[in-house]
Amino acid sequence: MQITSTAIPDVKIISPRRFADARGYFCETYTNRAWQAAGMDVGFVQDNESLSVQKGVVRGLHYQIPPVAQAKLVRVLCGAILDVAVDIRRGSPTFGRQMSVVISAADGRQVFIPPGFAHGYLTLEANTLISYKVSDYYAPTCDRGIRWNDPALGIDWGVDEERAILSDRDRLHPLLKDATELF
Repeated sequence: MQITSTAIPDVKIISPRRFADARGYFCETYTNRAWQAAGMDVGFVQDNESLSVQKGVVRGLHYQIPPVAQAKLVRVLCGAILDVAVDIRRGSPTFGRQMSVVISAADGRQVFIPPGFAHGYLTLEANTLISYKVSDYYAPTCDRGIRWNDPALGIDWGVDEERAILSDRDRLHPLLKDATELF
C-alpha cells in the first residue's frame, strides 16, 4: 500500500497494491497494520456506500463538527469521481484551499480526508458506486456543509452549474465565508 501526500499534505492518496492475473485481481483496500506503520492512527467505525445513477451528480461539500468530526477513506467500487477536499481549519496555512483528484474503480486509488475538511465529489460516469469508511458515527445534529460552487474556493468541477445534479440540501449550503461552525 502506497500512501502519498497531496497539495494539502494532510489529505492523502492511498494506492493499494493489486495482484492481477487472467481472472482479475486481489488487493487489500485497508489494513490497520499499514496505516499504523505510516503513522496514520485513525480508527474507522462505520462503512458507508453511495450509488449515483447519473453522470454529473455532485454530493457535498459535507463535514461533521466536533465532537463527532469524521475522517474519511473514500474509494470507488464502480465508475469514477472527481473527489474534492476543502480545508476548513481556521488558522491552518491551507485554510480555504481545496484539492481535487480523479479516482476510479479502474485505478483503485483511494482518498484519505482527515477531520477539519469539507468533502464532496462529482460522478464522472453513470452508475458510480462509492464506498467510504468514517472515523465517527453519523450525527445529524453535527452535520454541516459548504456550497459546492462557492466562487472563493475556485473548484473546477468540470460540469456546468445548470447541469449539475444536486440535492436541494446541497444547493442551500452557505458559502465558506458565511459558515459559522468550522474547525
